[in-house]
Amino acid sequence: MTAQPEVTQRDLRNRSKEIMDAVESGRSFTVTRDGHEIGELIPLRRRRRFVARAEFVATSRNAAQVDIDAFRADQEAALDQEPRNPYEQ
Repeated sequence: MTAQPEVTQRDLRNRSKEIMDAVESGRSFTVTRDGHEIGELIPLRRRRRFVARAEFVATSRNAAQVDIDAFRADQEAALDQEPRNPYEQ
């Protein structure tokens, strides 16, 4: 595992566009202040919003069968039926 490059708080302030562009392209940095690590800049993971039908079908083939009646019974058993005052504790 390779260590992330360090960037000082001052460099982050002075070179923010350059550093943020690098983060956007997938690089990570450790932010330091007075020689101490204080945080990390890491790219956000991009979530896929679309799954092709063929991929869904292929993945679903190996999924366990769900007994809908047992599933509903489990939900009912776990559901708290009594209304409660959230301020009483």
